[in-house]
Amino acid sequence: MSKIIHAVIPVAGFGTRMLPLSKSVPKELLPLGNRPAIHYVVEEAVKAGIKHIVLVGHAQKSAIENYFDVNAELDTQLRTKGKNELADSLNWLPEDVHVSMIRQGKPLGLGHAVLAARPIVGENDFVVMLPDVVLDPFTTNMQSDNLAYMIQQFEAVHHSQILVDEVSDDDVHKYGIAQLKSDDDLQKVQSQSNLNFSVAGFIEKPSKEVAPSNLAVVGRYVFANEIFDHLAKTKASVGGEIQLTDAIDALINTKGVNVTTMKGASYDAGDMSTYMQAFIYFAQQQLND
Repeated sequence: MSKIIHAVIPVAGFGTRMLPLSKSVPKELLPLGNRPAIHYVVEEAVKAGIKHIVLVGHAQKSAIENYFDVNAELDTQLRTKGKNELADSLNWLPEDVHVSMIRQGKPLGLGHAVLAARPIVGENDFVVMLPDVVLDPFTTNMQSDNLAYMIQQFEAVHHSQILVDEVSDDDVHKYGIAQLKSDDDLQKVQSQSNLNFSVAGFIEKPSKEVAPSNLAVVGRYVFANEIFDHLAKTKASVGGEIQLTDAIDALINTKGVNVTTMKGASYDAGDMSTYMQAFIYFAQQQLND
């Protein structure tokens, strides 16, 4: 098994929850403090050891790819004016990290978007990161916690990994919820983060009466390459979309999937109310830095 170096980030959504802000600016480029939201997601990937960022988008999302490119004219102008430190901060990606974009083609859901990255990822195992979810970079160590820990666990036990976090019983209907194999695992979660154990399955947005736990999927995945084969076989379901959760269920039945409990906090940057809260938090942290 080769080392994981690919991170697939689906960015093809129109961001309807963020209108009118997202009408002409991709929601992934809306700021959290002094940086766009996707900056933190890619930075998290790089600190976890990822070397190839694969953006899955469409024609109207080229601005995201441009953000990670070097603007030679701007760089020259800044350095001519003696603003070398500012110029360096704009070109922050390490030289051995590359960003590619591939188009999804048709709006057929998250599972289809992940499958669209296959021509670039090839036969390698890989990470999926949902850009709406931004993990708190101020209170956790991105080189050892959460995604980095999941990659470490994947390489140790060879089971795909999904990040989960506890939510209130009144909020379970908003998320994919983990179905655990043992009640003992749920009790352990209450006192530990970065806890890793196998999972029986997931239920998409259950009512609190039937929810098997309060562990919600956060938006970070480490997948064995076999997930591509399952996605290719998955038929469209709700809304005519290919659901990633259907392929995950198939992967659980054939190879097994583990969950990792999240350390720190996460922020939904794709919903207006939570985005505003996240912006204020990130801005305050940067002002106090």
